[in-house]
Amino acid sequence: MNQTINQPEAPDLRPLQLFFLAGAVFVVSAGYGALLPLLPAWLAQIMPGSTPGDVARHVGFLSGAYTAGVLVGAPIWGLISDRQGRPRILIFGLVGYVTSLLLLLLPSMGSLWAIYVLRAAAGLFVAAVVPVVPALVAAHTAKAIRARRFAWLGSASLLGFLFGPGLNVVADALAAVFSNGDALIALSTRIVIVLSALLGASMMLGLALTLPKHEGATESDADPGASAPAGFAALWWLSVAVNLVLSGFELGIVLQGRQHANLSTQQVALMFAECSLVMLAINALLFFTALLDKVSPRLVVAAGSLLGLAGLLVLALHQNDEWMYIGVSLTSAGTGLVLPVISFLAAGASHRALGATMGGLAAAGALGQTLGSATGGWLFGAVARLSFGWLATPLFAILVLLVLRPSWWSAAAIAPKAAFSPSY
Repeated sequence: MNQTINQPEAPDLRPLQLFFLAGAVFVVSAGYGALLPLLPAWLAQIMPGSTPGDVARHVGFLSGAYTAGVLVGAPIWGLISDRQGRPRILIFGLVGYVTSLLLLLLPSMGSLWAIYVLRAAAGLFVAAVVPVVPALVAAHTAKAIRARRFAWLGSASLLGFLFGPGLNVVADALAAVFSNGDALIALSTRIVIVLSALLGASMMLGLALTLPKHEGATESDADPGASAPAGFAALWWLSVAVNLVLSGFELGIVLQGRQHANLSTQQVALMFAECSLVMLAINALLFFTALLDKVSPRLVVAAGSLLGLAGLLVLALHQNDEWMYIGVSLTSAGTGLVLPVISFLAAGASHRALGATMGGLAAAGALGQTLGSATGGWLFGAVARLSFGWLATPLFAILVLLVLRPSWWSAAAIAPKAAFSPSY
């Protein structure tokens, strides 16, 4: 059927609206990055008599509880947002995120299991932010500038992760004025929680005041055949694979630092900063060159997979620290190229399916991170640095599929199955 449905045009986003949407991604990323380094000392205080191994295990489990919240919540919130309105769900997610943080301040919530519940709840509410922001941006952005805006969102997430530890520095300085000793750790943790909540509340208020009220086509005027992109399954598995590699790679750096005699804690921290800065540089490249608009997605994914594969092999076979830095840069550049392609291609879904599509991809990313952490930990315990080589297997599989199934990555495979097209 070639019928064209007349639909109202979704208005373009104003700079202030785009700022607050990117800000929502920034604050949830910063909140996670700020609280994670504080967990070991915080848990040691509320678990008297625990061993370092017990604390480390609970830190991992708490991270898993947060990721599980994202994994479960993202597809559900994405689907609901397609039917109930994306601005409403986004605001609700931020309200829940801020509330789950502030509840950590209550003395009655100071038990270990209460913290587990609240971290899982935080992940569940963040899952309402992660898919809905790109869905809103895609719905209100002409295709000609969509790649630039998705690169901007990716940069906001990376900047948030870099900014998070900076909140710890501010909190430590403020806490030192009023306290010392063990009380310093508890006060610093509370300050980080308050600062994270204030950032979330400010973005929530800004979005509530600026979000567009009109989203273009509605459920009733869209064609019944409209759905997620036909190539969504390929994008879903690509997201799982790349996030598995990235998560395992980051864990491998931490574990390598514990076993490598010449690798200091500062060098490990520098490698993490290097990883984030390289990925930021890749996002800047995509933003300023609009590369995703000019080059076949298949070629970009292939280039990213080759870079990541080369980086992991360098890390597996390196003989000195200099080669480790090269391997980190190559792996970061490769994954940094592929991840924006996934979101950009998913934006080809019909307007009524954008939330569900982005939610499914957020769940795939969370699943990949969970598998990557588990796989990376097991591999490194078994084969040490050679685990980096085994982590390259998913990237090699991607390259094979790019060669054997080129139709999965064509524009036609990604295009929505809708019988109408937006009037941009």
